Amino acid sequence: MFPEYRDLISQLKGKDYHFTRIFDQHNALDHQIQSLEAKLLPGGEQEVDRLKKEKLKLKDELGQILKKASANAKA
Repeated sequence: MFPEYRDLISQLKGKDYHFTRIFDQHNALDHQIQSLEAKLLPGGEQEVDRLKKEKLKLKDELGQILKKASANAKA
């Protein structure tokens, strides 16, 4: 996710609590979705769809934070 921002992600994870929390939530949802799809956890397609939508919202928010931080770093 966001390979072009790899260094910036590392920086933000070390100093921005909000970014770190969202990043960790996104990763946790990804693991939960994978487990549901592999039938390791109980749940149906509706649950997977709901989690994927939530994960996408978090990804969008992460992208906005990264773009803003990147623009500020260049300024």
